[in-house]
Amino acid sequence: MRAGVLRPTAARVALFAALATAGAAGMAVACSSGPSAVRTRAGAAATPTLTENQILDLDIEFYKQRADRDPTGATDLARLAGLYLQRSRETGDPGDAIRAESAARQSFRNRESRNDAAAQVLSASLLAQHRFDEALAIARGLRDRNPELPPLRAAVGEIQMELGQYDSARVTFDSLAGANRDLSIAPRLARWAEIEGRTGEARWLMRSALKTALATPHLPREQVAWFWLRNGDLDLRSGKYAVADSEYRAGLAVHPGDYRLLAAQARLAAAQQKWRDAIAAGEEAIATSLDPATLGVLSDAYAALGDSAKSIEFAHALDVAVLKQPGAYHRAWSLFLLDHRRHVATVYKKVLVELRTRRDVYGFDLLAWALHAHGRDVEAKRAMARALAQGTQDAQLFYHAAVIERSLGNESQASQLFARMRALQPTVAVAGAEAQ
Repeated sequence: MRAGVLRPTAARVALFAALATAGAAGMAVACSSGPSAVRTRAGAAATPTLTENQILDLDIEFYKQRADRDPTGATDLARLAGLYLQRSRETGDPGDAIRAESAARQSFRNRESRNDAAAQVLSASLLAQHRFDEALAIARGLRDRNPELPPLRAAVGEIQMELGQYDSARVTFDSLAGANRDLSIAPRLARWAEIEGRTGEARWLMRSALKTALATPHLPREQVAWFWLRNGDLDLRSGKYAVADSEYRAGLAVHPGDYRLLAAQARLAAAQQKWRDAIAAGEEAIATSLDPATLGVLSDAYAALGDSAKSIEFAHALDVAVLKQPGAYHRAWSLFLLDHRRHVATVYKKVLVELRTRRDVYGFDLLAWALHAHGRDVEAKRAMARALAQGTQDAQLFYHAAVIERSLGNESQASQLFARMRALQPTVAVAGAEAQ
């Protein structure tokens, strides 16, 4: 078992921007991991004593009542869908992503013509549920109807990247180089640069985006905090722990209690083997959202401290949380199960099913790790070559590759890969036969 190797968050880290369209001027929608450009503020906008979350809940109720009074309309349903999606991102509740999909579909059924707002939310809600093929079809339609809008091309590129359609994604992102200061485009370009191993460029893009976000009037605090989170994640994956800690703290100062930033602090503490700090931040994060990756961190942290009962408790909570989620098998759960040699055959089958459509670097990494757990290291090495093919600089990838090479008796290659892993995560320790 390893201790402290970072799990990357799901690759949906870039914005899914939606632009103002007929019938919904000024509305913008984001996917579950990136901020929208504008948040609609209906009847509660002039109430300064309410929190943003309270205002969002009131907005949802306002548009829900309007939609209930006119179920044949389209605009109010599209706005309601966008607000559900916003709340899903803020709270981590997958149920709101499903509600967003339902409202957007109803809006689109009521009016297909001139209703790109509903299509944007529908695509984003499907993306939030990891239904990538469906999301891509809708995003392509939006792009084709609005070829002059770069953010819609960026949305297509993001989904192509998620699916591992890297040649197509490269063409899409190359066409967006001149729009790299757009808040709806820069984070996607940054993630693409990360996938291709251009970490310095990714960091520059996100630093610039953060400056723009900080200078943008009326940008909701949750969205500003997200830019701090993305910058912190980049530095964490590069082993710049002190900088990442500063960025996470800055995000929490803007948006106190943000579960995503608290979860990131837990990952940071785990990477440094500060287990009690990981537990403190992780338990505060799951009070808002039962994120599977954070539950995994908590289970490992308690195990590292010798509290097996608590470790088992959080491992069980992870199982329950994932089984209640709709959509695809959760990758953080899959990694946790493989690390702990649990349900290996089931995970392997699920990985094969996912790879039929989603053939990205982390999908092949999971396949390699599942094959290794089965003792099929020759096949695992071939899968790992696919995971490393884009040049992605990720400690997890190098760790898995190193362990597989060592299992094959290739000590020199394993040593080089462990060195690359530690260059990114200098405090990582590995146990037993996997240690240097």
